[in-house]
Amino acid sequence: MFKQILIFIAMAMLATTSSAGAQQAPQTSEQAKRIESMVNKAAALVEAKGKAAFSEFRTRDSEWWFGNTYLFAYDKDFNVLLNPAFPKREGTNVRGEKDANGKPFQDELMTVAQTKGAGWVNYMFPKPGQSKPTQKWTYVKAVKIDGTPGLIGAGFYPE
Repeated sequence: MFKQILIFIAMAMLATTSSAGAQQAPQTSEQAKRIESMVNKAAALVEAKGKAAFSEFRTRDSEWWFGNTYLFAYDKDFNVLLNPAFPKREGTNVRGEKDANGKPFQDELMTVAQTKGAGWVNYMFPKPGQSKPTQKWTYVKAVKIDGTPGLIGAGFYPE
């Protein structure tokens, strides 16, 4: 009987550990809800105005860019169309880019947008103005940018 209890406890711990490691979305929080709402609102604006909406997204201390949260946009070929916090990334191609842990996070962002329409991705990325990567959760949504498929997203650093 004691052996069965130990086996049960070990299996329960393993199941708990596995599900935590496989988390597909951040813990429900006001921050996560705010990011989803912002990205959905920005996606609607991009669908209506195309790249012309980007000028609004570049305004610091606005509903689109506050603290360490900012919008970014890619076309279907992984070309960075918008990234006001890291402007040197604009015009570059990020296909295959890996985070500090070797995760091809850019590819995962695009896969989530293309296959699910929208969703969360967790990876390591530096905060604006820093070079050391920290955990980041990003919400992406598929959009058409001036008729071309792509994505728009924003994220937060949970620490």
